[in-house]
Amino acid sequence: MALWIPVTLAAATFQTARFMLQKVLSSARLSPAGATFARFAYSAPLILIGLAAYLWATDRGLPPLSGRFWLFAVIGGTAQILATICVVALFKQRNFAVGITFKKTEVIQTALVGLVVLGDRISAGGWGAILLGLTAVLVLSRAPDSTGPWWRHLTNRAAGLGLGSGVLFAFSAVGYRGASLQLTDPDPVFRAGVTLACVVSFQMLSMGLWMAWRDRAQLRAVWAARRTAAFVGLTSMGGSFCWFLAFTLQNAAYVKALGQVELILSLLASVLVFRERITAREIAGMALLGLSILALVLTI
Repeated sequence: MALWIPVTLAAATFQTARFMLQKVLSSARLSPAGATFARFAYSAPLILIGLAAYLWATDRGLPPLSGRFWLFAVIGGTAQILATICVVALFKQRNFAVGITFKKTEVIQTALVGLVVLGDRISAGGWGAILLGLTAVLVLSRAPDSTGPWWRHLTNRAAGLGLGSGVLFAFSAVGYRGASLQLTDPDPVFRAGVTLACVVSFQMLSMGLWMAWRDRAQLRAVWAARRTAAFVGLTSMGGSFCWFLAFTLQNAAYVKALGQVELILSLLASVLVFRERITAREIAGMALLGLSILALVLTI
């Protein structure tokens, strides 16, 4: 089995746990922006300490960080901040599992952005699997109590937040892959760690400065919620490193497509942890997504 497959599965598991914690924080104490900042504030120090310890233990130095590296890193980091805010806000509109599903529109958008920006190619079978996943998202776009044609439901607030997060996560994934590819070190784990440390440091500083200017009350709330937010940082660190390593090893669209296994985990969380009701149509949509994941793995 190629290394990027178990790494991606681990990333999806960490990310599901992190979004569960962020949903709890946003429901009880923090705004969407505050819950997003908690992720970076509590993960950045751990990531930097880990990288510093690795550099010290191996007697290595940082590789050259070009302007092109920072361009990709800043675009990816900014897009991820905005995308995470959209997802946390979406949790207030629909249940946890469906909120994560809307986010998964990022898969086909990552394929398109990766093709245009990095020249990443997708096989015919890969496109078929991705389009099957998109069909599932269209099934899920309709709220349980809504009526009328399906296409009208792509314009509601929940769909707008979900589709918007998908676009932003697509730019984020391609930005991170682009940044990692600018590093000349042959070790993919080291390249992923350096890219992650740079990106998360930028996210913590930029978002911290913005909140100090616009919303100091939320900064205090993030500190007050540290007992839960610290676990957001830990799961974020594990998930982010796995995503970055997977993007270093494989086409970002394939990584994101396999990462849709997160939907199965989110369904379990929605029912078993948050006690939310899942409709038959939502289950059917998630089943289609499961088929798209299987088809993707078989075509690669």
